[in-house]
Amino acid sequence: MSRDYFERFGPWAIVAGGSEGIGAAFGEELARRGFRLILVAERDQPLGDVARRLSETYAVEVRSLVIDLAELEGQRRLIEEAADLDVGLGIYNAAFSEVTLFNEQSLQAKLRTLDVNARGALIFAHWLAPRLQRRGRGGLLLMSSLAGLQGTPRVASYAATKAFDLVLAESLWHELKRDGVSVMAACAGATRTPGYTKTQPKHAGALSPPVMDPEAVAREALDALGSGPSYVVGRSNRLVASLLTRLLGRRRAVATMGRSMDEQYR
Repeated sequence: MSRDYFERFGPWAIVAGGSEGIGAAFGEELARRGFRLILVAERDQPLGDVARRLSETYAVEVRSLVIDLAELEGQRRLIEEAADLDVGLGIYNAAFSEVTLFNEQSLQAKLRTLDVNARGALIFAHWLAPRLQRRGRGGLLLMSSLAGLQGTPRVASYAATKAFDLVLAESLWHELKRDGVSVMAACAGATRTPGYTKTQPKHAGALSPPVMDPEAVAREALDALGSGPSYVVGRSNRLVASLLTRLLGRRRAVATMGRSMDEQYR
């Protein structure tokens, strides 16, 4: 890692959704690069385990905070925890998703998806963006998804929230770049996380690139921060994104994604 990267985005970073999967991988990669960390998640034990391991392995300060980022009270606790810290980088990776047909998903699950993925990201950005603007440098990275590039059947609510995250990040990229703040939406494809494994896809769909490891996603996303308003992680994922957004119209893109999801989960 270049010293310029650390000086711009360090010394403290916050990873929301940092207890497992891509979030834990972000924590690992940032600790390896010398960042001090605040890791945030809802579940105490896995979060504490990750924080202790990173602190012991990389000899950096790691704080864990068990809160629900979709709630204003949780965000207030985060604000209090970070009040006196020089936070230069915020990563919003917290996410909730169920793979099921829209009419078979409960309203509670739909609203939870909206609260965690979209409302939580908005509140997180509302708090952190002004701090970074006043600081005159730093970064804000919102995790989006290939599912958010178009309608994606069987994850309709999730796809809609990831489209929200994508457009929010792209808008803030333009607003804040003049103040030295890099904002980016990182669009990931299928990633070998506990959440993905739990969905138990039957087999790869026709439009399914190879499943990536969380560590590769985190490393590539961090390296891309500052390169533009959005970035698709993984070469195979970029090929799929190009097909969906440039070569196919919206109707064909949605139909193609629907067939792929049906192959995997019907």
